[in-house]
Amino acid sequence: MRRLSARVVTLAAAITAVLGTAPAIAAATPPSVDVSTMHFAVTVGPGEKDCDIIGDLYRPPGATADSPAPAILATNGFGGSKDDMTTAAEYFVDHGYVVLTYSGLGFGGSGCRIGMDGRTPDGRAASQLIGFLGGRAGVAFDDAAHTRPVPAPDFVARDAVDHSGTARDHDPRVGMIGGSYGGQIQFATAAVDPRLDTITPSITWNDLSYSLVPNTLDQGPGVGGPIPGVSKLTWTAALAAAGFLTPVQYESYRQDPSRLAGCPNFMPEVCQGLAQGISTGTVDQHVIDTFRATSVSSYITDVTIPTLLFQGEQDTLFDLREATATYRALQAQGTEAKMVWQRFGHSSGGPVAGENPGAGEAWDPRTQYMVRRRTDWLDHYLKDAPTPTGPEFAYFRPWVDYTGNAAPAYAESPTIDVGTPHTLKLSGDGGLVPAGGEVADGAQTLYTLPGGLPTGVSAPALAPAMDVPTAELPGSSVAWTTAPVQAPIDVVGGPTLRLTMATERPLNGSVEDSAVVFAKLYDVAPDGTATLIDGLVSPVRVLDPSQPVTVDMRAIVHRIDTGHRLRLVVAGGDVNYRGGITAHRVTIPQSGAGQGLTLPVA
Repeated sequence: MRRLSARVVTLAAAITAVLGTAPAIAAATPPSVDVSTMHFAVTVGPGEKDCDIIGDLYRPPGATADSPAPAILATNGFGGSKDDMTTAAEYFVDHGYVVLTYSGLGFGGSGCRIGMDGRTPDGRAASQLIGFLGGRAGVAFDDAAHTRPVPAPDFVARDAVDHSGTARDHDPRVGMIGGSYGGQIQFATAAVDPRLDTITPSITWNDLSYSLVPNTLDQGPGVGGPIPGVSKLTWTAALAAAGFLTPVQYESYRQDPSRLAGCPNFMPEVCQGLAQGISTGTVDQHVIDTFRATSVSSYITDVTIPTLLFQGEQDTLFDLREATATYRALQAQGTEAKMVWQRFGHSSGGPVAGENPGAGEAWDPRTQYMVRRRTDWLDHYLKDAPTPTGPEFAYFRPWVDYTGNAAPAYAESPTIDVGTPHTLKLSGDGGLVPAGGEVADGAQTLYTLPGGLPTGVSAPALAPAMDVPTAELPGSSVAWTTAPVQAPIDVVGGPTLRLTMATERPLNGSVEDSAVVFAKLYDVAPDGTATLIDGLVSPVRVLDPSQPVTVDMRAIVHRIDTGHRLRLVVAGGDVNYRGGITAHRVTIPQSGAGQGLTLPVA
């Protein structure tokens, strides 16, 4: 039993390392930095529950009541703690900011259950920390029992009015940083507290129901659609393990055994969703509604402060379409927003040199592109500095060579729609044919397996670059491939796939009888080696195949180099998902009107 527990803890630690959002590993705080560890007494809902939050307050040299400094609030990624933000805090305190890092509810020594970054628990808790930064007494203590009060800081700059022009009590000049779970909390906080001045969320979600149970069918302006999605088993299990089993949680369970009751450390809907996803391949409407309630997509109109979005190109958990949906919604309502597609994401295997800090590496705006972008943004909105906030949209081009700072690899654009649509038609001979070219008549057929079983082998979604042979069972997939390209083709954005799918028998319209397939794009090298582009897979659940379907595939930034080919694969299963429960024979004609793959080519 002891050996098994050790293995579980090791697995959880590894998952936490993947889920953790800070590109750099926390370093020991230098003795010269003025940092105080505190406990914060916060009250959250539902139920007006009292919780203890542990945090570190960093004070820059020279910050006094007569010369106050603006503040930054930061918290951890999923499964992490306040210590994950140490390196970032050291950089910003050296840059003249007061910094308060804290472990989110249910993580890293803080009490109460994981709230999945909901507004009522997590946003409200962060709001009370903002009040502390603004001078509110009775929030901070030296001890977890909250018996030894700590005075609120008088060295944080204050605002006379909030972003909307309303005077508020205890209103500091404050922004937020953080990624993934530490990114969504920024939206939740902005939605409940108008005293927050600006946010810089990184690699986070727009709609958690899409993130964990996606359907890329007819997404429209957002990412969530009316037809239930397909359970993303690998990532869902990883998130559950990181919340249940991290070593710090064991100590928390001993201190508060009630967190083990029901769904350990989570709201009940999380365990319900995990069980449903494993057994049925999807989740019910109650779980979807719960996930959406913890997502910025459900309260975007309440986020009205300047927002700088960062999203990872190598991210199979929260893809580029999520940040794009958030960006478009913010822009549509008149909220100042800009966006960067960085290379680093949940499935990149680590930071990219010259983009984000590496393990144990200090933050440096001279050598790290993302540090400069974030610093300029915060200086502009928190220090009223004349620093530029950067282009409307920038994206990392992995085919561009550079030395040192990654800035040369970034293309800049005044719009996020940088690609011009180029359509390739599906041909009966298995070819992807440019518009104007001739296509052969015909059809291809694939089979899905019963019980939602995978129909092939591939790398895990957490690490798609892992050297795992890729193979599909015979008859379980269909494919179309271009001729070798004569000059490089740069794809920037989300491809759109238009298909007609026919099942051997009529479907009854239920989720249980639906047809589930998975669309994938491969880069095929001259030697025939096929690589799944950034490990991205687009699941599609169809209830009525009698009408053509539009698949909004995962967005990519990818160069198809000279001599390479692009291959479209539609498969009946995927190892990282629970597919359709009922087996189907699916036929796709190749020459029907409107059939084709449209690429945004820059």
